Amino acid sequence: MQVDAHHHLWRYTPAEFDWIDDGMAAIRRDFLPDDLRPALTAAGIAATVCVQARQSLEETDWLLEQARANRFIAGVVGWVPLAAPTVSRDLERLTGNGLLKAVRHVVQGEPAGFLRDPAFNRGVALLEKCGLAYDILIYAWQIKEAVEFVDAHPRLTFVLDHIAKPNIRGGELSPWREDIRRLAQRPNVCCKLSGMVTEADFAAWTPDTLRPYFDVVLEAFGPRRLLFGSDWPVCLAACDYAAWADIVRDFIRDLTVAEQQGVMGGNAVRIYKLVQDKSRT
Repeated sequence: MQVDAHHHLWRYTPAEFDWIDDGMAAIRRDFLPDDLRPALTAAGIAATVCVQARQSLEETDWLLEQARANRFIAGVVGWVPLAAPTVSRDLERLTGNGLLKAVRHVVQGEPAGFLRDPAFNRGVALLEKCGLAYDILIYAWQIKEAVEFVDAHPRLTFVLDHIAKPNIRGGELSPWREDIRRLAQRPNVCCKLSGMVTEADFAAWTPDTLRPYFDVVLEAFGPRRLLFGSDWPVCLAACDYAAWADIVRDFIRDLTVAEQQGVMGGNAVRIYKLVQDKSRT
């Protein structure tokens, strides 16, 4: 089964999606399951993991509703107020139907030192007991702090989003390359091949622009810890859905068949504990 391990759904409002600037004007609209379904079919993707875009329990509940109503959504990475006193109760309620697979906070928007917050880390420590993973959304400059964060939770599964957003537009490899290698030394950290085109020049990037960054994460994490993700609809600012899927398939063509199958779906099934429930429509 081929799996897109990272996409979004939303009902667009300017206030809640103020990060969508003029350069991404094309995605200033609603994106719902019926919008995604044709792209999945065209790209040969059978199942997905839907990821939070707003930091609210209301959105997490809505994404879980979408997963219940649409069989192709095999799991959700939601947002939970991890530092709040209510976190245990929130997790108990949200994990009841088995569709919540991980939790994410938009750490890329937080100040330095956020990942050291004791209350936040107490909430993160509960995820392992709930059978959940944690998605790490950071910029490259935050990797060193993320290493400390991961080391504080050695038994929790972490999934790094968007290869930690290196400055592809500026052609910078260091110090991202050295820092990502250090993070990858932690065997409980995996990495999504996602979000790369929107860290490049939207109009001028080519697969060759991205290749050095792919080579770094492949060498650092190995094929068993890499997951294909589209970052749809954000990717549409720079790349068509099917085109991105084909680029990733081309990047991994020299791997064994089993390794390619892992990157394009098997790893996501294993890491997020995905099960396609055929009783859902």
